[in-house]
Amino acid sequence: MSINYFRYALGLTERLHLPARSIAAVLTASALGSCSHATDVVPAGPPLPVSYALRTVSIDSLADRVQSWRLRPAGTELRGLRLLYDTPVSGYPTLGIVRSIVRSNHRLDPFDALVFATRAVGLAREHNLDPGFFGSVLLQESGFSPDAMSPAGAVGIGQFTLDTAADAGVDPFDWRSALDGSAALLGGYVRAYDGVYPDPYAAALAAYNAGPGTVAYYHGVPPYPETRDYIGDIYDRWARIIRDTTGLGKRRAKRTG
Repeated sequence: MSINYFRYALGLTERLHLPARSIAAVLTASALGSCSHATDVVPAGPPLPVSYALRTVSIDSLADRVQSWRLRPAGTELRGLRLLYDTPVSGYPTLGIVRSIVRSNHRLDPFDALVFATRAVGLAREHNLDPGFFGSVLLQESGFSPDAMSPAGAVGIGQFTLDTAADAGVDPFDWRSALDGSAALLGGYVRAYDGVYPDPYAAALAAYNAGPGTVAYYHGVPPYPETRDYIGDIYDRWARIIRDTTGLGKRRAKRTG
């Protein structure tokens, strides 16, 4: 299959679930790697045409892939997707977030990044958050790693402490629950601070980082250098995602050049 086909098939990810064509293309490509183990299927000789290879896909392998939420770590079929995310992604915030993920977290498989980003964008819209904002928070917190752990004891993709997770009814070790909890918590903060502080997003980040009690005490973002740096880093990531998604920065650079 051509790069253009994957670009088209995997580009349509602005929804909660992955497109059926994306999953079909991914599963078909990854199942091809298992065909070499079936000695009675592929005869010796010169390379076979793609049409023949597609007729000899292992159904058992394909079924295994369908029943798993992710590709096996040994799979390399999708490593080329890193190149795909270096192509223009105008109009697709999901792919803009994926591009930032694979650039900042090289340990995360690109397919996993696509799954996590698709879920994050859907939850952001559900809670009236800007998708780029929510994606930037998760990038700053964990790099979208579901097994991330900080020295302070925060765990998972949303970096909940066990006490905070218990209060929010979140399982921090389950990436789906952690994403749901993060989106709900940030969305609640933004709604609560809208009209109260000049920048409700900055106040929400301060609450997420230092606690809502601290925001209330200081009537906004506290003077803690760590919290202010945290907010600044997330705003930088957010601007990068917006630039990658819209292409505004590149167009401006061309005009000034």
